[in-house]
Amino acid sequence: MVLFEMLQIIFQAHLEVRKMRLLVKEGDRFNCVATFGGVYESDDNLQEIAHFVKNIKDIKDVRSLSACLHEGVQEYDYLIPMVHNDSLLAFVVIGDVYSNTDMLSYELNFIETLLNVVIVALENKKLVKEHLQRELFQRDLKLATEIQKMLMPTHFQKDSSVEVGALYIPNQEISGDYFDFIRLNDHEFMWCIADVSGKGIAAALIMASLQANIRARVSTERDLIKIVCNLNQILIRNTNGDYFITLFLAKYNDKNRQISYINAGHNPPVLWMDGKATQLATGTTILGAFEDLPFINSECLTLQSNSLIFNYTDGLVESADEDVFISYNQLIECIKSNQYLPVDELNLNILKDIRTSQNANMDSDDITLFTLKIF
Repeated sequence: MVLFEMLQIIFQAHLEVRKMRLLVKEGDRFNCVATFGGVYESDDNLQEIAHFVKNIKDIKDVRSLSACLHEGVQEYDYLIPMVHNDSLLAFVVIGDVYSNTDMLSYELNFIETLLNVVIVALENKKLVKEHLQRELFQRDLKLATEIQKMLMPTHFQKDSSVEVGALYIPNQEISGDYFDFIRLNDHEFMWCIADVSGKGIAAALIMASLQANIRARVSTERDLIKIVCNLNQILIRNTNGDYFITLFLAKYNDKNRQISYINAGHNPPVLWMDGKATQLATGTTILGAFEDLPFINSECLTLQSNSLIFNYTDGLVESADEDVFISYNQLIECIKSNQYLPVDELNLNILKDIRTSQNANMDSDDITLFTLKIF
């Protein structure tokens, strides 16, 4: 770097210093960024010097090393530290200084001032770089958020067989929650709800991949077991077991009024039918944990008219930051008291009821509510 080269020239040509090491803090260690004179130390020896300097108490000003017994610095005459907000950002050790006594104090102060100017310049450059990186990240995050919103269905056309509504509240700008509604033909449709482990961009990317694979698969395949097994294999191949997905996938035929579903470790949706609640829990384990799913089952049920299926992610019933955990019976009471509302109002009211009853924001995680009324 030009600044370091200029420092080196000033030390050698104008201040008559014959040996110098400049170490700058980068992360958790000090790196030697400028050096000349003497026998060059190994990096381990330089880190020993840095360790010694870091442990000097109240290090703020230039100090002589002539009486220092530490082996690493015995070859040097003076230590010039650069301290900002009680944090050691850099330091210089110099040796073989050929200045007369009258000039030495002035030159050491000059070196200290010069070093401060250089380090401040480097800190400013670092801050500008970090600011630009934050701006780029925020721009990319905004774009990712918009793309994710495009992947989520926002409008559901009500027809004679079903009314569908969803409430989606990401904890951050983007999330790992996913839901979808796919019309297969005039008499059949599929839907799913899923939750990817973790948060942020990585979870959102996996969610986007899940959405693409589900939509591609259901276009040619109707067997839920084959679809779920295929999704598990894709997840294992793409993430090497580092991420997991809970998934509920279902298919409904309005001719025979039958629903078939598989629950892969997801919070069991609630089927509210004829005044009774049933958990839709049959299926398999979470996806991504096993290369081959250890077991998998599907269940088929016949629905009566005016049945309601309430799907949700765990953010609705768990808020760990607020130490709130909603029981199954509490959730059933919320569904029961709002069952006759249109699905969008039902979703809003259930979330509102839980927040009010618990005096909590319920914002520790992403929240997705996805409700279907089967007529």
